[in-house]
Amino acid sequence: MSDPTASGTNIVKRFPGAPAPALDGVSITVPPGAITGLVGPDGAGKTTLIRLLAGLLAPDEGEVAILGQPPAQMLEHLGYMPQRFGLYEDLTVRENLELYAELRALPAEEREETFERLLRFTDLARFQGREAGNLSGGMKQKLGLACTLVRTPKLMLLDEPGVGVDPISRRELWAMVEELTDQGIGILWSTAYLDEAENCSRVYLLNEGTLLFEGDPEELTGRVADRVIKVSGFAPHRREFLTQMLDREDIIDGTIQGRAVRLLAGSDDQVPSAGDLDGGPETVSVPATPRFEDGFIEILGGGPKGTSELAANYRTIPDTDQPAIEARGLTKRFGDFTAARDMEFSIPQGHIYGLLGPNGAGKSTTFKMLCGLLSPSEGHGAVAGNDLRHSAAEARASLGYMAQKFSLYGDISVAQNLDFFAGAYNLGRAEAKRAKQAMIEIFDFGDMLSQNAGALPLGFKQRLALACAVMHEPPVLFLDEPTSGVDPVTRREFWTHINGLVEKGVTVLVTTHFMDEAEYCDDVSLIYRGEQIAKGTPDALKKEVADLNGGSDPTMEDAFIALIEESDRRRGEEERDAA
Repeated sequence: MSDPTASGTNIVKRFPGAPAPALDGVSITVPPGAITGLVGPDGAGKTTLIRLLAGLLAPDEGEVAILGQPPAQMLEHLGYMPQRFGLYEDLTVRENLELYAELRALPAEEREETFERLLRFTDLARFQGREAGNLSGGMKQKLGLACTLVRTPKLMLLDEPGVGVDPISRRELWAMVEELTDQGIGILWSTAYLDEAENCSRVYLLNEGTLLFEGDPEELTGRVADRVIKVSGFAPHRREFLTQMLDREDIIDGTIQGRAVRLLAGSDDQVPSAGDLDGGPETVSVPATPRFEDGFIEILGGGPKGTSELAANYRTIPDTDQPAIEARGLTKRFGDFTAARDMEFSIPQGHIYGLLGPNGAGKSTTFKMLCGLLSPSEGHGAVAGNDLRHSAAEARASLGYMAQKFSLYGDISVAQNLDFFAGAYNLGRAEAKRAKQAMIEIFDFGDMLSQNAGALPLGFKQRLALACAVMHEPPVLFLDEPTSGVDPVTRREFWTHINGLVEKGVTVLVTTHFMDEAEYCDDVSLIYRGEQIAKGTPDALKKEVADLNGGSDPTMEDAFIALIEESDRRRGEEERDAA
């Protein structure tokens, strides 16, 4: 067996003031020529472990080695991609490569050939004159990978490289990294996307600084082999049915899949039959293929229960036949560039509508027009019956908005952020006090009220952003990638709240790169190159792709990619015909 590229033995790392170690006796081995996965909830210790291996931190106990030596002595053999985009946004693609070549002391005579190879490898040659800050999320990650490879390392540490990246770009990024293993490079890949972890040769699962599992991903999946079922034909609404199931003691996890619900039982002898599910006489239950994510949730003790405390404390939105959100020919141009063209949809009250698409497709532009943050060049939009052109203030007052990136005030405390947003929504003193206390209890902010929001773990940042968006109990919610970068358990918590709010009559417009989350939507629009290329229910889009590909059983991610590839094919034919 080859010597490990990197290793850690009985690592302990403490931070001042923390009640428990960030890492407590963790051991890990990263072999050459393979991708090793690192997974776990937010705050598990993944980034701390990667920084220790990179030599950015020193362990309090235990040993860390790269190629058998202390990390500080082997930095020339190390490539490190941090969790957040770490390049210079005001430099071009080419200038970033030149800077990293200088920092890594790449000989001048090797630079041109190296740059050409990396630009070709990442397909960034066309964009080498573009500033990094103007790249899409996927292109930024490719540039980060290219800069990491300016000098070919023996070890690559990738800290959640797929965060905020669409499914196509993630697959491309994975394929590029997988190609690097042929050169014998050892790769440690930290990820919140568990389908990526499923493809790793070995996985380490951390939780609260301790190692819960190490081994082949199939071994973890095998723990729940006969405990996953797919249920359809039930009488209640699917969100109501999921809530009922998750509140049962024998069900430890559940998700929506189109019109069906997927459930994970707590043990082999707790798998319910269709007759035990209280879904009505037409309920059908069939075994479902287990996934790595099922094993992940099981080993962590299960996901959240079904009843949302947020929804339980929320007002019931009065019924109306009027569309809650409406887009009619919405178009936005920036100079000669059309970011979004002829967006058309009408969302009934109490529905979830998803905007899907690759980075840079026009989702956020459409989103911002409907929020009143951008004025459309053409077309009309309305929120809760308020036209965005003539009643913009009323429209904004009727919605809650959670931005794609953490947009609260990072240099003031959690409590001050809650106070500020209560004031921004014109809540009276008594109402603001009640709303603030409710958010503190629902989202468990009690021990962190005095902490600056910018210093919170990502999962709590997202909770705070959601809390601020709903303090005034709006009838409409705009959620722009609300779960980007957070772990599967926290994502389930978010969707428990969203599902509960929708049952109260709230309408939700959401963008997401997690295609399993798209399954929760009543309808979706797939946006590509500024245009809607497909609309319908998740099940309808999957069926369209199944028919296109000859009757396969595609996932939502498969459908996403296939529909975009079909759009490219048609566009190519039209361009050839026009020529």
